[in-house]
Amino acid sequence: MASEEASLRALESLMTEFFHDCTTNERKREIEELLNNFAQQIGAWRFCLYFLSSTRNDYVMMYSLTVFENLINKMWLGVPSQDKMEIRSCLPKLLLAHHKTLPYFIRNKLCKVIVDIGRQDWPMFYHDFFTNILQLIQSPVTTPLGLIMLKTTSEELACPREDLSVARKEELRKLLLDQVQTVLGLLTGILETVWDKHSVTAATPPPSPTSGESGDLLSNLLQSPSSAKLLNQPIPILDVESEYICSLALECLAHLFSWIPLSASITPSLLTTIFHFARFGCDIRARKMASVNGSSQNCVSGQERGRLGVLAMSCINELMSKNCVPMEFEEYLLRMFQQTFYLLQKITKDNNAHTVKSRLEELDESYIEKFTDFLRLFVSVHLRRIESYSQFPVVEFLTLLFKYTFHQPTHEGYFSCLDIWTLFLDYLTSKIKSRLGDKEAVLNRYEDALVLLLTEVLNRIQFRYNQAQLEELDDETLDDDQQTEWQRYLRQSLEVVAKVMELLPTHAFSTLFPVLQDNLEVYLGLQQFIVTSGSGHRLNITAENDCRRLHCSLRDLSSLLQAVGRLAEYFIGDVFAARFNDALTVVERLVKVTLYGSQIKLYNIETAVPSVLKPDLIDVHAQSLAALQAYSHWLAQYCSEVHRQNTQQFVTLISTTMDAITPLISTKVQDKLLLSACHLLVSLATTVRPVFLISIPAVQKVFNRITDASALRLVDKAQVLVCRALSNILLLPWPNLPENEQQWPVRSINHASLISALSRDYRNLKPSAVAPQRKMPLDDTKLIIHQTLSVLEDIVENISGESTKSRQICYQSLQESVQVSLALFPAFIHQSDVTDEMLSFFLTLFRGLRVQMGVPFTEQIIQTFLNMFTREQLAESILHEGSTGCRVVEKFLKILQVVVQEPGQVFKPFLPSIIALCMEQVYPIIAERPSPDVKAELFELLFRTLHHNWRYFFKSTVLASVQRGIAEEQMENEPQFSAIMQAFGQSFLQPDIHLFKQNLFYLETLNTKQKLYHKIFRTAMLFQFVNVLLQVLVHKSHDLLQEEIGIAIYNMASVDFDGFFAAFLPEFLTSCDGVDANQKSVLGRNFKMDRDLPSFTQNVHRLVNDLRYYRLCNDSLPPGTVKL
Repeated sequence: MASEEASLRALESLMTEFFHDCTTNERKREIEELLNNFAQQIGAWRFCLYFLSSTRNDYVMMYSLTVFENLINKMWLGVPSQDKMEIRSCLPKLLLAHHKTLPYFIRNKLCKVIVDIGRQDWPMFYHDFFTNILQLIQSPVTTPLGLIMLKTTSEELACPREDLSVARKEELRKLLLDQVQTVLGLLTGILETVWDKHSVTAATPPPSPTSGESGDLLSNLLQSPSSAKLLNQPIPILDVESEYICSLALECLAHLFSWIPLSASITPSLLTTIFHFARFGCDIRARKMASVNGSSQNCVSGQERGRLGVLAMSCINELMSKNCVPMEFEEYLLRMFQQTFYLLQKITKDNNAHTVKSRLEELDESYIEKFTDFLRLFVSVHLRRIESYSQFPVVEFLTLLFKYTFHQPTHEGYFSCLDIWTLFLDYLTSKIKSRLGDKEAVLNRYEDALVLLLTEVLNRIQFRYNQAQLEELDDETLDDDQQTEWQRYLRQSLEVVAKVMELLPTHAFSTLFPVLQDNLEVYLGLQQFIVTSGSGHRLNITAENDCRRLHCSLRDLSSLLQAVGRLAEYFIGDVFAARFNDALTVVERLVKVTLYGSQIKLYNIETAVPSVLKPDLIDVHAQSLAALQAYSHWLAQYCSEVHRQNTQQFVTLISTTMDAITPLISTKVQDKLLLSACHLLVSLATTVRPVFLISIPAVQKVFNRITDASALRLVDKAQVLVCRALSNILLLPWPNLPENEQQWPVRSINHASLISALSRDYRNLKPSAVAPQRKMPLDDTKLIIHQTLSVLEDIVENISGESTKSRQICYQSLQESVQVSLALFPAFIHQSDVTDEMLSFFLTLFRGLRVQMGVPFTEQIIQTFLNMFTREQLAESILHEGSTGCRVVEKFLKILQVVVQEPGQVFKPFLPSIIALCMEQVYPIIAERPSPDVKAELFELLFRTLHHNWRYFFKSTVLASVQRGIAEEQMENEPQFSAIMQAFGQSFLQPDIHLFKQNLFYLETLNTKQKLYHKIFRTAMLFQFVNVLLQVLVHKSHDLLQEEIGIAIYNMASVDFDGFFAAFLPEFLTSCDGVDANQKSVLGRNFKMDRDLPSFTQNVHRLVNDLRYYRLCNDSLPPGTVKL
């Protein structure tokens, strides 16, 4: 015993030293090694048992329990049965003796260790494991301990985390399911007993809190008067012990509900009891009483009571989240909804808005979150099921949801409720689409609720009604979606507005437009306050109050303009004629507003509070242009309706819009406004395409400005957009006109001169025999290349999907610039930033204009690139130039992807050199690098090469393959094909999961389209792939892709199931190390010879799981153990 005593003292001092601030990391490592070695000794657990019963040091206890945990989970198989019996009997005794005095984290860890033993030995060797837990729960002294054991058992046995064999996992689940009814009965009993014991129903109940308004709604929601009466009972005030027991019982229920199926075991009395406890979260009165009484008695604080409500709602939500509901359980669900809506009514009870909000503010935040989760689950999972019950009042439910939504105390809470409305509106929209006959009936039922929702959401985004809350929103910091809190608030609100508009277009429009009008009047009225001062124009509004009101009105106008823009899609298509007048009214207002802003130059005006009002004025101007841009599809439809008789009204709309845009295309205008104007110009040129656009003086003005060499260049993005618009005006065919009226010759000449002006400086860079290249500083040259190529590339990209004629004209204009680019390319091969831009340009050309470039020139480009990208150049780019260098190589490979996909024979001669470049030059450089750079593009190129050039490898005709049978098909270029397949196989051994997923998808696609697995079946390669994929599953390195890997293995095996079962599987098992012959034969026997996909993949996962489990068991055996 002395040695145990001495060991304990030594361990205590080691532990104290380990966690002391002054201990060095070096010393900590020494201590750690010492402790690990001690734990590995065969009899270490005996010492630990003594330590546990004799020490009060937390660190020592935790260490001792870790030794037991390791023993049970990793070495149990090799522990002698006598020792196991001793451990099974000692640890529970220890727990019983000390559970009241142990710190909670030590007690919980000890429970987990005992449950781990049960996971291994129950019921065969530890038959009273579960019975003991039930006894603990039933004995009042140990109820809390029993509940902790029960919850741990549910966590560890129902969904075991450690490796167990599949058979054992299934056995444990079955054993637990057999106990569910007993356990649920016990838990119901505990909760009911506590409730009844503390309930005050014996005394005269106070007047019902809902008596004032319990009328129709309550009697509708709660059919049986008894349940209404039950739920109106005052909430009991619990002592600390009872509250603790109830919270443990509810935690157990929440975990049990997460995995047990919905069935009759979940009784009505259990559900009612859970709802009783859910009331703890929303009963403020009882909280206040508790806080009054709390000082004198052993009572629970309001916060603790709130926690019971949160736990009860967690239980309810676990049940709600199950989509598969058996018929017999539907009635229970209905009862659950009725009871929850009783709670919802309780929370939102009061007609005075402020008190509802203050009620919600007083509730626990987690409770509100759980309640919102419940409502979301109700609408998304169960509404379609419940709506058909005549006794369920959906409209009244929406009334409650409305009150709940618009009294949320936090922005996050409000967002979550808007999500629920979005789900409801989606449900309604899809319901109407599937039952068009009942459309009117459905809409009439919900119309009032939707109009109310629309009005309130619109009010919520306006400073006029909601300034205090909107001021709190952050409009500076961007979140992960690149939007600020204010933008997110507005966007989510406008989505709801748009969905209501889709259902009730006339109502929505008549609600929104007058509000927009009001704010527009203020904006248009600003003109009278503009005075001319020495330095320019000034807005003569200076009183602080007036400035604040103007700020609010401008912010609201900006939001309402976005709302009007968001609704543009509901005026086009089939409803164009029916809603024409409404849309015309909107568009005319928008054109008027944009022109007004541009004419009186509000963006340059001086104001009393420049930091606030100037951004407001710029924003309104930009939003009016953006809203008008949203109506470009409507304008296009209008254009095609009137194209025969070019009505003056349409011409005026377009030319006035151009008058509003032109003054803004200037370097003096702020970027936000400039870009809005440019985007609107692009939409007019691309979407609307009126014939007369080019003849409008304002458009001519923009042409002159852009082609004038002396004019200041706009910021890059704006310059690109304006050039795109001008190019599209000349290149895109006019709608509804025959080919002979398109005026191509004139437009072609104009386009050539436009491109010539835009590329003047660039073309001058080309060295010629007469004038060798002028020496210009490198940075200036780079700037010219960047500015010109960004514009030209954008023009080509935007024309690539258009008619042949447009692309032809485009290429004619560009031809000289393209030749200059090819001539300059070799000179800049070592400047990876320039090469990157040039290759981007060529990639866009190949994608959009390769037919127009013609075969000889395309061949010349490809040959130039192949010559330039030598092995040395590739290595320099990939290894030494960082991300830009890798991007250059990736773009080059992308160009080759376009080349290998080209149908016909034109580029086939390049295939050998492209494959050689991939396999002999690029692949060796990147194969062993852990970085994913270039790999994805390289494998895509290899995939496209195989996919589009299958006949390069497998020549045989259909007839020949029918005559000879598939397996005989002749392979050509076999070394190259094998090298590509080897590269794919190699990629599955690397850790990059994205590359793995992509390449697995490529192989599966090649198999679907070209029967790849049949082709490689003759070589040993197919089963090498299966082997690699099985190993990946065993090593758990790509667990996220388990399902995809399983399906791929099935597709490979299905080429030759007989070979798989008879040859591959035994061979695979023979080669497996870490398992003995007997275990291998069990693994083989358990792999059933199923040939359907679900059973086969299940067998694969079983094999992998059990192989891992056996290895774990064998590793845990003490050295020298004889295995029979």
